[in-house]
Amino acid sequence: MTEHLDVVIVGAGLSGISAAYYLQTRCPTKRYTILEGRAALGGTWDLFRYPGVRSDSDMYTLGYSFRPWRNPQAIADGAAILNYICETAQEYGIDRQIRFNHRVQRASWSSTEARWTVEVERESQETLRFTCAFLFMCSGYYDYDQGYSPTWPNVEQFAGRIVHPQHWPANLDYAGKRVVVIGSGATAVTLVPALAQEAAHVTMLQRSPSYIVAMPSQNAIAHWLQRHLSARIAHGMLRWQAILLAMLFYYLSRWRPATIKRLLVATVQKQLGPEYDVATHFTPRYKPWDQRVCFVPDADLFAAITSGKATVVTDQIESFTASGVRLHSGQELAADVVITATGLTMKLMSGVQLVVDGEAVNLGTRLSYKGMMYRDIPNLASAFGYTNASWTLKCELTSAYVCRLLRYMDRHGYTAATPRNHDHTITESPALNLTSGYVARALDTLPRQGSKRPWKVYQNYLFDLLTLRFGRVDDGIMEWTSATANNALGQQGESPLDLYRPLR
Repeated sequence: MTEHLDVVIVGAGLSGISAAYYLQTRCPTKRYTILEGRAALGGTWDLFRYPGVRSDSDMYTLGYSFRPWRNPQAIADGAAILNYICETAQEYGIDRQIRFNHRVQRASWSSTEARWTVEVERESQETLRFTCAFLFMCSGYYDYDQGYSPTWPNVEQFAGRIVHPQHWPANLDYAGKRVVVIGSGATAVTLVPALAQEAAHVTMLQRSPSYIVAMPSQNAIAHWLQRHLSARIAHGMLRWQAILLAMLFYYLSRWRPATIKRLLVATVQKQLGPEYDVATHFTPRYKPWDQRVCFVPDADLFAAITSGKATVVTDQIESFTASGVRLHSGQELAADVVITATGLTMKLMSGVQLVVDGEAVNLGTRLSYKGMMYRDIPNLASAFGYTNASWTLKCELTSAYVCRLLRYMDRHGYTAATPRNHDHTITESPALNLTSGYVARALDTLPRQGSKRPWKVYQNYLFDLLTLRFGRVDDGIMEWTSATANNALGQQGESPLDLYRPLR
């Protein structure tokens, strides 16, 4: 039998739990379920198990606004974050709405029925179908099944073990071993100090440097506020402090990139000492925030380097050998274990096939509406966080806006809401403004952004807060379909496009 719900949420990670909370509290009459393809909730924070895994944003913004983060660690480890997500789901009864091992394969919209049909594969290879009035995709932005690994010559000759951090084996023994970590992003700078605690030596092999900023893992102001104020008030103040400081850093970086670059590099030089070759190993060729900046708590990466337990090498791989990695410079790095921290494979909405009225949807050709919906796709939203701030900030705004949209549709008797673009002067560009490799590899599959709002993606929390919380739902762009129009479509057999009109 096909089960019908008002809303189907796909994904039980940070954004999926947020979506469920807002639905429960702001649209309490809506029946919903969460379809989770894996056997546990938590998303990224259940999947990633490599040593040292931690947040790359402070927990006052990565955590939820509705449930204060009370842990003294502002930069938290993966286990603490997973525990926080699980406790949140349990506290609000969200965990009882999750259906595990339900992997969504395809979602088809019918205008005559004003509903999505969601095809789900279970672990037993059984196919189930759900129908819903609204589909909320909260499954993240990368392929959970495999990370990205480049092809290197003679990899098969290597006698040691090669591991990608996305699938860290529980039995990997690196104690007393020589470890080479390939990469320079957030995963690499997290792994190196963690592995250095037990490995004989760790080498971070990078093709080019990233911007790395040391920050304290604990917030001294947070300790004072949490002692003297209620948890909710303290959390709110700390959240806004983190938001405003992050925005200030980002906009100073874009306004005065050369100045910020000098300051960031000078800070690293101070950490590593005047003799260290920071120009080679910690001075990127790109401007700050052309790619995400890596934050290291308590300067742990720099401590591992100055202690001699870790080394940074900037070069390119010529080939693997039986005992390690040979570089273009002729140097050979001896290794017992090689960790390929080379990035993610982007797969928006977990690769779910979308079909609208019998036509397959290519998201790479669609404009993003308010950073959450898509041109000509009815009753569908997706949660996608900021590139220059915490993931959760935008996901919460999205969840709240979806609830505004659903309430508006109920008040006016609308069954479908579809963003339409009738402005032919709008030009298109990539929705993500990063030059990172994982973004560049996936650009053809990612939605586009327009040159004007509401199609432009601003990556600005304050702007989105004002727009999504206080802006008009009926903005002249969204087209509405009523139940009457659905009935007429079914009876007369008209084209679905003929009945989409901006109803007032």
